[in-house]
Amino acid sequence: MRTGILVVGAGPTGLTLACDLARRGVDALLIERAPALFPGSRGKGLQPRTLEILEDLGVLARIRAAGSPYPAMLPWADGTAGDPFPLVPSPAATEQVPHPEVWMVPQWRTQEILYTRLQELGGQVRFDSALLGFRQDADGVTAQVEGLGTVTADYLVAADGGRSAVRRALGVTMLGETVDPRPSLVADVRITGLDHAHWHVFPQAPGGALALCPMPGTDEFQVYAQYEDGEPDTSADGVRALVAARSHLPADAVTEVRWASDFRPRAALAERFRVGRVLLAGDAAHVHSPAGGQGLNTSVQDAYNLGWKLGQILRHGADAEPLLDSYEAERLPVAADVLEISTSIHRGGALAGQPGSGPRRATRGEDTDQLAVGYRGGPLSAERRTGLADDDLQAGDRAPDALLTDGTRLFDALRGPHATIVTAGTDAPPVPAGIRALRHDAYGPADGRPTLYLIRPDGYIGLATETPTDLTPYLITLGLAD
Repeated sequence: MRTGILVVGAGPTGLTLACDLARRGVDALLIERAPALFPGSRGKGLQPRTLEILEDLGVLARIRAAGSPYPAMLPWADGTAGDPFPLVPSPAATEQVPHPEVWMVPQWRTQEILYTRLQELGGQVRFDSALLGFRQDADGVTAQVEGLGTVTADYLVAADGGRSAVRRALGVTMLGETVDPRPSLVADVRITGLDHAHWHVFPQAPGGALALCPMPGTDEFQVYAQYEDGEPDTSADGVRALVAARSHLPADAVTEVRWASDFRPRAALAERFRVGRVLLAGDAAHVHSPAGGQGLNTSVQDAYNLGWKLGQILRHGADAEPLLDSYEAERLPVAADVLEISTSIHRGGALAGQPGSGPRRATRGEDTDQLAVGYRGGPLSAERRTGLADDDLQAGDRAPDALLTDGTRLFDALRGPHATIVTAGTDAPPVPAGIRALRHDAYGPADGRPTLYLIRPDGYIGLATETPTDLTPYLITLGLAD
C-alpha cells in the first residue's frame, strides 16, 4: 500500500490532521490500533482558538450543538451545597474574537464529529491496525501495519499519544517532571441525585478532592478524583465506593460506569518534534496536566500547523526542509509555554476551592484561551516594517476576525485550505491563482500606513510589509508561487 502521509493514531490530533489533509487533496492513511474511537470524555474543554480551527474545518455548528458553556461550580461540604461560582470567565464576543468562551464537549463526541467530517471529505480510519514497525530513508518511510502489511509513505506523523510507540522507536527523549505525585482517577458515569446544571465539587473530601461534571448532550457525569493515599480502583465497584466515600451520595447512586482510567499528572516535552521524515504531534510530543484544558487544544493546533505544510510539499512542490523545520521551530516553544501554564494552574489548585501547593502564576482565561499563541520571530514570520508598537498586528500573530464592508466576516474569506492577502490603505497587487485577496482598511497598524498582510492557510500572518514586491519571494518560500 502506498500513501502520501501515514498518520498513526485516530485521536483528536490524528483526526484533525486527516481532515485537513483530505480537504487539501493530500493522500493520507489514518491507522488506529484500537477497534473503535476512544470512548471517554477526558479532554472536554475546547478553547477559543480551537473553536476557530473547528470552524475552518467545517464542524463548528456540530460542536456547538453537542456542547455547552462550562457550568458553574457548586461546592459541597458535609452534604450541604455552597454558593455557585464560575470556573472560567464568560467574555462577550467581539468583532475580532467571535468565539471567546470555552466550550464543553466530551472528547468522544468531538472525535465522532471529526470522524464524520473526515468521511465526508472522502477519508477513513483503519481500525485494528497497529503500527508494528517502520524504517525511513531519504526517499520515504516503510512501515509494517497489522492487517495491512507493508505501507510506504512520504512522511509518517505520530499522533499515538503520550506513550507513543513511534517516539520510542525514534529514541526521542521526553523531558519533564511529575506535576503531582498523587494519582488521579477519571471516569464517565451515570449518577442520580445531582442536578446537571452545576459542576459539583467536593474539595475537602476525605482521601482527596472529588469533582462530578455533567457532560452536555448526555445523562452522564465525568468523575475526577485525586488520591492523597493509596491507588485508584477503576472497577465499577471501586468508582461507586469512591463517590460514596467522598460525597453525600450512596454507592448505588452511580447506576453505570462507562469508562474509567487512572493517571499521575505529568508535564513532559519531547526534545525533538521531527526526525527526518517522521514528525511527532499531540501527546506524542507533549504531555500536560489536565488543569486549564490545554492538552487536547494544543494537540489540535499541532495538527493544524502541520497539515497545510505537508499539503504545500506534496501538492504544490514546496521545498520540504524549511517547512518541516518550521513545524518544530514554531510548535515546540508553544508546547513548552503551555506546559508551564497547565502546571502552574494545577499546582495552584486543580479543583476550584482546593488549597494549592504553590503560587498560582497562570489562571484560566487569557492564559489558556490560546488566542495569543503566535510565531513572532519564527522562520516563516516575515515582518518587513519598522517602528511598530508591540500591540500592532505583526507577522507571526493570529489573524483576528474583522467585519468587512459587505457585511461578511474575514473568517468567512479565510475559511478553506488557501492563503489570503489582506491589504490596508492600498489595493491588493495581482496574486497567483488559488490565493484570495481583499482590502480592509481597518486592518492596518495604528498609524495608518498602507500594509499588505499574507495570511497563511492556518490563519497566522506570515508576511507583513509596506512593499508589495516582498510578496512573490515569500510566496515562493511557501510553494504558493513559481
